[in-house]
Amino acid sequence: MLLWLVIFYWVVSVAIGLIASLKVKNVTDFAAAGHALPMYVVTATVFATWFGAEAVLGAPATFLQEGLAGVVADPFGSSLCLVLVGLFFAKPLYKAKYLTIGDFYREKYGRTVEVLITLCIAASYLGWVSAQIMALGLVFNVVSNGEISREVGMLIGSGSVLIYTLFGGMWAVAVTDFIQMIIIVLGLIFITFQVSDLAGGFTHVVQHANQAGLFNFFPKANFAEMIGFISALCTMMLGSIPQQDVFQRVTSSKTVQIAQRAAILGGVLYFCFAFIPMFLAYSANLIEPEVVKQELLGDTQLILPQLILHNTPLFAQVIFFGALLSAIKSCASATLLAPSVSFSENIIKGFFKELTPSQYLLIMRVTTLIFTILVTIFAINSSLSIFKMVESAYKVTLVAAFVPLVCGIYWSKANPIGGLLSIVFGLTAWLFTEAVLPNGTIPPQMVGLVFSFLGMFIGSVLIPQEIVQKQDSSSESVF
Repeated sequence: MLLWLVIFYWVVSVAIGLIASLKVKNVTDFAAAGHALPMYVVTATVFATWFGAEAVLGAPATFLQEGLAGVVADPFGSSLCLVLVGLFFAKPLYKAKYLTIGDFYREKYGRTVEVLITLCIAASYLGWVSAQIMALGLVFNVVSNGEISREVGMLIGSGSVLIYTLFGGMWAVAVTDFIQMIIIVLGLIFITFQVSDLAGGFTHVVQHANQAGLFNFFPKANFAEMIGFISALCTMMLGSIPQQDVFQRVTSSKTVQIAQRAAILGGVLYFCFAFIPMFLAYSANLIEPEVVKQELLGDTQLILPQLILHNTPLFAQVIFFGALLSAIKSCASATLLAPSVSFSENIIKGFFKELTPSQYLLIMRVTTLIFTILVTIFAINSSLSIFKMVESAYKVTLVAAFVPLVCGIYWSKANPIGGLLSIVFGLTAWLFTEAVLPNGTIPPQMVGLVFSFLGMFIGSVLIPQEIVQKQDSSSESVF
């Protein structure tokens, strides 16, 4: 019965996305929902995009093992990312009316930097989207009591998400995100009341977790732990900013004020609700300590699903898995669309002198299809946990894309050579450190970030201006 109810919900949600696809008439509709989304929809899609598999399945397991210090990247870093976007990046990027964030890099630094950054952004999504596909496979496996394997579940999940994303683009993503945010919020609140009663009440669960030392957040006063803490925070907080999915929500807004406020509000909402799955996971530890202990030695991502299956009535199970699927599906659709649009606009389009609107829209859809196949294959063959896949995804954009974005907007001396050296220095230092000293005191991505700043400074200040190549009008910044 649970499986059939979940399938029914899944079919209805896909149908809603297909209905929303009727609004797609051109590339702008597909990539940015016609720059016409109202405040409540943008806020919902910001929240729903961030609230994915790592928030419901990954972070709770990490919290049980490492406490708040272990989840500094998500939700602390990820929610702060959205607040920073609303405060410092939404306004200048929205006013430029770019189709993708890669367009900014082209305008500021030229074609070479545009292509390099787009490749880095697309690569970063490989881990994030794969995490969502893995989670879909896990859910179908659990609700079918093992009759559907995880691999088959991944294929079912990725295929169905692809259907409405392929046809509806940002319009379909936004509409389904709005509905799914409502389901996520109401579903998690309902389940929290159900589970907290079984665990002895909300206050009892919180006090028990506090006594167990899980609320210790700040690192010890030694360099190694402090730099590790800062690195985890910065990887998500800063590495998530130069991402197409964040940019799409900004540029899809109806006004610049909506873009700013929705990013901040979405970040705040995400921060608040991200702690509910952690609360549920620790409740599971009180309700079934032996089962949780066993899962911690095996697949920690099964803690919450097993708790719900073993200790709640059918109605509560449907609510939980409906909310879980809503969270994963909304995140998966957004993260499938974002790199596909970027790759089409900033790489493929450059190889064609003239494209009709219908041809260009077809290219975006074919790219979405190909990217979905790639991430599904990666997910099926990956051994990483959901949380680690998402946390690692932003290292490449942290070391390659963040510095050129910040300096391009707020530093007048930033130039094409500075942008190029920033990417080259950042990527080279990061990859070299990962290969030679991956477990060093200073994490490799922080080494890459420092070198990225160094490359920008050398290229924009130390290299004589007469050496800087003249840029044509397409390389001039609007800022």
